[in-house]
Amino acid sequence: MDFVIEAQGLKKTFGPFVAVDGISFGVSRGECFGILGPNGAGKTSTIRMIYGFSPLTAGSLRVFGFEIDKELRQIKTRIGVCQQENSLDTELTVLQNLEVFASYFDIEAPSARRRAEDLLKFISLDQRRDAPVLELSGGLMRRLMLARALINNPQLLILDEPTTGLDPQSRHQIWNRLEELRSGGLTILLTTHYMEEASRLCDRLIIMDHGRILVEGKPADLIRQHAGRDVVEVSEPTDDLRSFIASQGLPHDDLGHRLIIYCDDRDRLYGEISSRYCREGCIMRMATLEDVFLKLTGRELRE
Repeated sequence: MDFVIEAQGLKKTFGPFVAVDGISFGVSRGECFGILGPNGAGKTSTIRMIYGFSPLTAGSLRVFGFEIDKELRQIKTRIGVCQQENSLDTELTVLQNLEVFASYFDIEAPSARRRAEDLLKFISLDQRRDAPVLELSGGLMRRLMLARALINNPQLLILDEPTTGLDPQSRHQIWNRLEELRSGGLTILLTTHYMEEASRLCDRLIIMDHGRILVEGKPADLIRQHAGRDVVEVSEPTDDLRSFIASQGLPHDDLGHRLIIYCDDRDRLYGEISSRYCREGCIMRMATLEDVFLKLTGRELRE
């Protein structure tokens, strides 16, 4: 298989704290690969090693076949990175931000101008080319960050939570652009807290927690394996319902005030539960990646 990223036993520690605990995975050329996990799971620490920002503690990591700790220069010319933090130059205009960034890759000024203008059209910011960056909304800034990450025409695009904090319209605009890039053959590495984003964009993904990989696979396969086809949610479940679920051997999460039941035989199960056990009401819906995520990583709040 043609891997763009190959990680074997990848580990990152900060003093006694283990952020990434010996994980292994590969990202194939042309796919969108997702890294999911709660806060502190090790997602950002992992991708920071991949683009050379943070050195490895142990393990091996190759990008485009180059060893990250020995051939970083060859790697950096072929990747684009969109970080969580907004690092745009607020003293420059929209167009100037792209042109200056292009100079870091030794792109000649005429080519940089053409590339920048093409990217501004791609992200629908061409009408704001001469506007100061500080005049942009948060959503427009994220789109400009994406354009900047593409200025060197990378073969690998690394996105660290690219749509966090955006309104639904801005989020969907970025999703549309990323789908266009993926369909054009660009390899994408994505971390996100949005399960809908991961389901829509990722060909494969891993879910991490406490620095380790819990599962790996295609979103649809993970949903089928860990949550089934459907979910029945019951508010204020009775003890009789709990006994019924136990007698049927159905996988479920008991949250006290709410019971979440994972199933494949929805018609029979929903009919029986709704007619016999629902005092406060129940709903039936398709299982999602969020069900898998919460089932594997828990529902408690994280710092």
